[in-house]
Amino acid sequence: MDISDFEKLAAKAIRRLPLEFSARLDNVMVTVKADPTKAQAARFGRGLLGLYEGVPLSDRGTAYSGVMPDKITLFKNNIESLCRDEGGVEDKIRHTLMHEIAHHFGMSDEELREKGLY
Repeated sequence: MDISDFEKLAAKAIRRLPLEFSARLDNVMVTVKADPTKAQAARFGRGLLGLYEGVPLSDRGTAYSGVMPDKITLFKNNIESLCRDEGGVEDKIRHTLMHEIAHHFGMSDEELREKGLY
């Protein structure tokens, strides 16, 4: 799958986010990269599927303003390497996106499971 097709699946996953999340994703951008950088791979592992970079909502104080958008990056090649077909890629994108959004909201994987989002 080329990067454009992968980006379309990522956009579809974003459109299908539960309203409780999508309504509160101000100042968050989602990007797609083929692979993690060497520094990202060294810090988080070569198999990194996604990465949240920003300040979680739960950690923001009254002085938080005028900052660059938080960023969620999905790593195409690592996600595809775990999947057999496009449907699997779509599911893995959704799962990875939810995991990274959970970081934005200061939520754990356990909380996502409890809400039925995993």
